[in-house]
Amino acid sequence: MDHTYVINELERNKSVFRELLSRCSEKLRYWKTQPEKWNLLEVVCHLYDEERDDFRSRVRHVLETPHQPMPAIDPAGWVTSRKYSEKKYDSVLDAFLAERSESVKWLRSLKEPHWTNVYQHPSLGNMSAELFLNNWLAHDYLHFRQITRIKFEFLKQLSGTPMDYAGNW
Repeated sequence: MDHTYVINELERNKSVFRELLSRCSEKLRYWKTQPEKWNLLEVVCHLYDEERDDFRSRVRHVLETPHQPMPAIDPAGWVTSRKYSEKKYDSVLDAFLAERSESVKWLRSLKEPHWTNVYQHPSLGNMSAELFLNNWLAHDYLHFRQITRIKFEFLKQLSGTPMDYAGNW
């Protein structure tokens, strides 16, 4: 696997997130497709937390201390426990983008990292640093789709116009 490719894509994705998430109307930031789904504020808070407390932390853990227990995470629970609905959208977006810069800087600073180091997860089995790195990038792509879907559904509701002519979702 070309780890440089993944790191470069993580860096490029910072710009994609910035463009997708900046300058959104107040209404769009808090609008939900369904009550149980996330709005853009919750997505941005999730991205920020995942950047620090999941992907970067887990890659570091497997590279440096793969035989020690990994700290628990609760991405779904963080929506409530970390009070996402009370956060300031622009501040969290800026914080996420700054964390992404720090992540890329850290990844590029690694000297001959052992991407094949493995953490033995109690229920998921062997999880390598490479697995976490690749899933970090995949996570970005999943959220591009989610963000785009929220914007599509918002436009559909706002306009009251059928969107069939644009193509199938």
